[in-house]
Amino acid sequence: MSRILKYRELLLGAVILALIAAFSLRAPGFASPRNLAGIFNDTSILIILALGQMAVILTKSIDLSVAANLAFTGMAVAMLNAAYPGIPLPLLIAAAMAIGAVLGAVNGFMVWIIGIPPIVATLGTLTIYRGLAFVLSGGAWVNQTQMTSAFLDTPRILLLGLPLNGWTALLVIAVIAVVFMRTGFGRALYASGGNPTAALYAGIDVGRTRFFAFVLSGTLAGLCGYLWVARYAVAYVDIAAGFELDTVAACVIGGISTLGGIGSVAGAVLGALFLGVIKNALPVIDISPFWQMAISGLVIIIAVLFNARQERRKGRLILRDAARSPAPAAAEGAAA
Repeated sequence: MSRILKYRELLLGAVILALIAAFSLRAPGFASPRNLAGIFNDTSILIILALGQMAVILTKSIDLSVAANLAFTGMAVAMLNAAYPGIPLPLLIAAAMAIGAVLGAVNGFMVWIIGIPPIVATLGTLTIYRGLAFVLSGGAWVNQTQMTSAFLDTPRILLLGLPLNGWTALLVIAVIAVVFMRTGFGRALYASGGNPTAALYAGIDVGRTRFFAFVLSGTLAGLCGYLWVARYAVAYVDIAAGFELDTVAACVIGGISTLGGIGSVAGAVLGALFLGVIKNALPVIDISPFWQMAISGLVIIIAVLFNARQERRKGRLILRDAARSPAPAAAEGAAA
């Protein structure tokens, strides 16, 4: 399976490079380092959210509330900054991540303790969190004149040609890669989705692992709540509406199996970058927004079909090997 994932990531990377080259023919300068840095910066929030969504999907679950979580936490910290401008920015960011973690824990509690299917639980909290954002703000907007300059400008500070917003995404990628590949929690994520029964026999609490996967997803959504509001200098109830579907699409395109237990951090990042390149390029070459939606949907369907084919192939190999394994044992018995 590691070979398949490696092949998938290389193929997706090649497709992204081919798209950049093709779009450069229609829009000179599209492949310039400055523009590519801009695309990565534009996609940084999606990358962070996709990594949180990946943690949930690995456990054979899904989190449809990430965008609503982002909207609520973004509204909360924007209002907090407007009301108390003296609060240090690191404390506001920590508050956003803590609020997001609590909202993620609510999802995890319903899935783990109550036993509600993840898609139903998070579909419900999607509406609840949007409603809470409306109740919190009274339907009003928080605009740039109400927020402090430090709150708004910090993610835009350039460092080596890339805004801090993009560097934050790179830091999150590095941390998540270490957590998923080098810690017991990361191994538990893969085991819980890949084979829950075997995970239980190995001493892994599948329900608790799913709970903390939702907490991680919520924490990253909370971080993105601040980054989104600071980047666009406005907070309102409907920010990031529909963005939860983009996070799922990025994971699927990147090879994260919706059946759980299969996927890589690189795949999720490349899936998000693929969507970022598409969304940045299609308007440049005068493609209608409706065609943009259709193209994105077609890509998702193709990715799902590709994933399903790879999973079926894996299953056939396992059955074939299992069928062959008794033969040598029988031969040894006969020889004895």
